[in-house]
Amino acid sequence: MTLQNRVLPTGEIVADPARGLFTGNRGILHRPDGTLGVSRWKHPHWVCCRLSFKDRYHGPMPDRGWTALFFLDEAVALAAGHRPCHECRRADARRFRAAWEDAHGPVARIGDIDKALHRARVSRNRQQVRHEARADSLPDGVFILAPEPALILGDSVYLFKTGGYKAKCNRPGGVVMVLTPAPTVRALAAGYQPELHPSAV
Repeated sequence: MTLQNRVLPTGEIVADPARGLFTGNRGILHRPDGTLGVSRWKHPHWVCCRLSFKDRYHGPMPDRGWTALFFLDEAVALAAGHRPCHECRRADARRFRAAWEDAHGPVARIGDIDKALHRARVSRNRQQVRHEARADSLPDGVFILAPEPALILGDSVYLFKTGGYKAKCNRPGGVVMVLTPAPTVRALAAGYQPELHPSAV
């Protein structure tokens, strides 16, 4: 059975056999039979993790363990509202925090980033928060709707598919709908560079 644990740039969690470059955590979202319950998060600390760390094996949906979610790459994880894990990706987490502080000012602890991200990624009705911006103002690594989810990279956008980026188009002009949370967009503009899937070339 293909488990429902693949996260899209739109924030949806779907069943898909491809796993991608990263895993992540929002708490225990699954039932004993491995299916997802109603909740799409149990805490505000949404992290993006390495697939392996110190030879630990977690399993995708273990008994009484957090639900392992999977992302094509880090740009997808950022669009869905996650940030680098401070345990398995310490150097990346420090780079992200430095860029965040350059964009937003100092934070006392990582929980302050999580609180700000949570307000910017999901609304009161539990839908992804989206915002508009001029396409030419957006940094690399941001996801927009064009009209499908697409990754901005240089003068191009790469259309997202669960197995990898499948098409390259010119970056659109004018105002576009942005999927990546606004505070994360500013951290990307301040210099944070996410790890991208090899198909984004």
